[in-house]
Amino acid sequence: MSTSRSSMRTSAAVVGASWMIFAGAAFAITNSAMQYLTLVQGLSSTSATFWQYFVSLVVMLPVIWRIGFVGLKTTQLGLHVFRVILAALGVQFWIAGLANGVPIWQAIALLMTSPFFVTIGAAAFLREKASGQRWLATAIGFVGGMIILSPWDETFQLVALLPIVAALLWGSSILCMKKLEEKESPQSVTLYLLLLLTPINLVLALLAPSGLELPVGMSMWWLVILAGLLGAIANGSLAMAYERVDAAYLQPFDHLKLPLNVLCGFLVFGWAPPGNLWLGAALIIGASLYIVHVERTSS
Repeated sequence: MSTSRSSMRTSAAVVGASWMIFAGAAFAITNSAMQYLTLVQGLSSTSATFWQYFVSLVVMLPVIWRIGFVGLKTTQLGLHVFRVILAALGVQFWIAGLANGVPIWQAIALLMTSPFFVTIGAAAFLREKASGQRWLATAIGFVGGMIILSPWDETFQLVALLPIVAALLWGSSILCMKKLEEKESPQSVTLYLLLLLTPINLVLALLAPSGLELPVGMSMWWLVILAGLLGAIANGSLAMAYERVDAAYLQPFDHLKLPLNVLCGFLVFGWAPPGNLWLGAALIIGASLYIVHVERTSS
């Protein structure tokens, strides 16, 4: 019996890790498609974001139907809306960074600082106690981010800060989700995100100076459909991964998104990252893994 349980756990671990790696690959292709669509083909970042998430919404309709609109019952509607606004703004800043030529290797590495913003926000707003070890790891993670950002370099441009803003906004969105899940079901949190993200992105596109633009030509449409489809698949893959094994086990596999995005950036744009990326990324990944270790041993 114990051998059977051990085999089942091993199988679940392998399947969970496989789903996580698949999600990372899907997100990497999505990022490259969105960067090509905006940077090369000239579609505005706000319009590209709306169309991507519109396609994702259509793809996710079966999931919405399965959750059922009973998930809309809530006593915290304002917090749901605020959380999705933060998530939508995070997406907008992320795509704006790609559209303005921030190399995908730099953008994705800087985005990996998001858990450190969660640590700060959880202590400041949710009154969660963080150990000295966690604060030290957070500081090391931000040092890694600074090494990648290299603001002291003469080639530094302010647009490189856009992925950092996206990381801050997504970290804030995660804090709202943690607060919501004290009273709300995960299904309710997911449903509001799926239903509100597209209309909020539509409003942001309409308010942009360029307005809402239609993709021009089949090449643009195919990239939009590819990004929307793979984005939905990647999120579904993440759900499948977390359903099978705990987040701490999956964390190292999540960090594989960095080399996957580096590979896509090289294949699509010919970008080869400098040495400071790997040094900074090593600090960020090491710090985030240490935080996971501290949380796991203290729980």
